[in-house]
Amino acid sequence: MSDSSILDSNQAELLIITGLSGAGRSHVASVLEDEDWFVIDNLPPKMILPITDIAFGAGSSINKIAVVIDVRSRKYFADLDSILDELREKKICYRIIFLDASNEELIRRYEQVRRPHPLQNSGDGENRIVDGIEKERVILKALKKEADIVIDTSKLSIHDLSRKIKSALNSASKQQLKITVMSFGFKRGIPLDAEMMVDMRFLPNPFWIPELKELSGKDQAVSDYVFSSDLATSFIDSFYKTCITTFDGFLHENKSYLTIAFGCTGGKHRSVAMAEEFSRRLQSDGFFATCQHRDLGKE
Repeated sequence: MSDSSILDSNQAELLIITGLSGAGRSHVASVLEDEDWFVIDNLPPKMILPITDIAFGAGSSINKIAVVIDVRSRKYFADLDSILDELREKKICYRIIFLDASNEELIRRYEQVRRPHPLQNSGDGENRIVDGIEKERVILKALKKEADIVIDTSKLSIHDLSRKIKSALNSASKQQLKITVMSFGFKRGIPLDAEMMVDMRFLPNPFWIPELKELSGKDQAVSDYVFSSDLATSFIDSFYKTCITTFDGFLHENKSYLTIAFGCTGGKHRSVAMAEEFSRRLQSDGFFATCQHRDLGKE
């Protein structure tokens, strides 16, 4: 277990993910990637020190590394104890997360994916899934005692596990929904990855105004024209409030990314002006938002 005296939120941190095969290591790695950790799966323990030297060295912008260490490393796994000693000597902040589950649940998961346990066919005549699990428990027994965080995933859904990991790392309060605001033209098809999509063709079309036709919704004159309509201003006010109420719910359901798409006929005027203004409001209120115009500039 790491020395709590060297745990400092401003320091570079190493997170070691380990535990029983089938207990959820891969999912935890995905969660950490979404939380902006640099994640390396199935890393031989001997490689931990070289990786930390590079990542935490001068000039590097990486300060959070997560490595998945497990019995797939086979003979290299025995090196882990000495590696942890060296990490403590070098004052590298690290934590160990150990994932566990009941034999019954692990067997059920392996039978679902129809893959063998990495230790069940070791040449000793004990070839059942449960034999591999029991061998792994023996190998990992000492490491489990060293762990800072132990999570039993037997009765956890993937969403429950995500929440537990974020809570354990005190990152839930820091999590921020990454919002993409998009404009598009219906004549080129709807975006398939949008969670929310709104049709702006109920607004007066600047295309029919000669001096605005060749401009786009990014130009002030077109934006002024679009928002001179009471329909446009009342719509964006009410739709913005509606969207805000959903953000915490998306985060709670472990959805980190959200796309809100505004469409008009060609994706040049009304949808662009609306997307620009909607994105500006989000950014002004402190949300992480970017604006993209899928069809702008297309003939």
